Amino acid sequence: MEKLFHQAENPKEAQCEELFAQHVELLERRKNEESDIRPRMTEVSHRQWGELPGQGSVDMWVLQSSKVRVEVLTLGAIIRSLWCRGRDGQMVDVVLGYDDLEGYASDKRYLGAVVGRVANRIARGRFVVEEKVYQLDINNGPNALHGGLWGFNKAIWHATKVKDGVQLSLTSPDGDQGYPGELQASVTYTLQGETLTAEYQARSTKTTPSTSQTTPTSIWLDRAYTNLEFLNNLHFCSDFEHQHYCQNAAADIYDHLVSINAQSFLPVDDTSIPTGETGAVDGTPFDLRKPVLIGPRLKEVEGPGFDHNFCLSLPGDAYTERHAARVCHPASGRVLEVSTTQPGVQFYTANFLDGSITGKGGARYGKHSSFCLETQNWPDAVNQASFPVCLLHPGEDYKHVTRFTFTTI
Repeated sequence: MEKLFHQAENPKEAQCEELFAQHVELLERRKNEESDIRPRMTEVSHRQWGELPGQGSVDMWVLQSSKVRVEVLTLGAIIRSLWCRGRDGQMVDVVLGYDDLEGYASDKRYLGAVVGRVANRIARGRFVVEEKVYQLDINNGPNALHGGLWGFNKAIWHATKVKDGVQLSLTSPDGDQGYPGELQASVTYTLQGETLTAEYQARSTKTTPSTSQTTPTSIWLDRAYTNLEFLNNLHFCSDFEHQHYCQNAAADIYDHLVSINAQSFLPVDDTSIPTGETGAVDGTPFDLRKPVLIGPRLKEVEGPGFDHNFCLSLPGDAYTERHAARVCHPASGRVLEVSTTQPGVQFYTANFLDGSITGKGGARYGKHSSFCLETQNWPDAVNQASFPVCLLHPGEDYKHVTRFTFTTI
């Protein structure tokens, strides 16, 4: 079995590493035992959830397996809630979000949403394609963020039922938010057992920078703000990235353990744009190859917390699916595992939540109350010649997949 973590030095971390190793072995045995067993079918249903003036009806789709329950909105392809079991068998909603449609319509934090056309930041909102300069709307300091002022997170997607899930699709017209070419985009959520899969596809009529991602926790697939300790005493519902009905919500993520399977990360400037260099994680607070407690490690990071791209592969590498990250909450036994074909994952520790957002059940979401693992291309790749290619040419297909698996130890 491939060793996923370096040896831990902290006794608590070492104990958790041993549990992780046992957990991985258990998962492998379970796969072998269940390989010939037909899995139970996922139940898929939907209903109207609300109406947005001038935009139309918003539906909520529910994916229910024997292990996990997920709610997805047609607005922004948002994962509204995701329920999974802890060691005690209790189902808990582990993502931040809102109680009503108005909360999502006015949201500026991209809770649980698919973002695009380009996730993360583009320096000065400017890029050049085929000798033509394109200027995007500026919506994050001096830069363009998550597709612009009216990105994919604000669109109502068309939903179609598929086996074990739902496919959401939209058409982004030529010139949308300043981007060239009409783009046909889709994200397909499927739920099988304890694994939520997000498959992203797109095709353009002009050469255009294109990337979709999904935050677990999301989670830029969906930008999921996740806390594996969250307790929800409200009605049972589901959806993966960006919801928490937390009356008894955990205050922070300091007692979570995280590991990210990356040898390098991207240093950034004071506006969070990559400098163009790749930094080795060795000997830095960004060395998360072994499980480390988030709380103590945050004290070592310059600035308010983690908000950095970790390099899962290098430019030119094949886009093969690989293990990306794992987060564990030892007290509840909940574990989130992320795999992806994307070359990067943004680890974000909710540095800019300040308690001003009223979420599910009246919860106030504060700094470090959750984390996001957002699979993506490297930020500002359209302006960085040494980064993985992000241009989608006419006739080409954009395809990526991210999987989120919720288990226990």
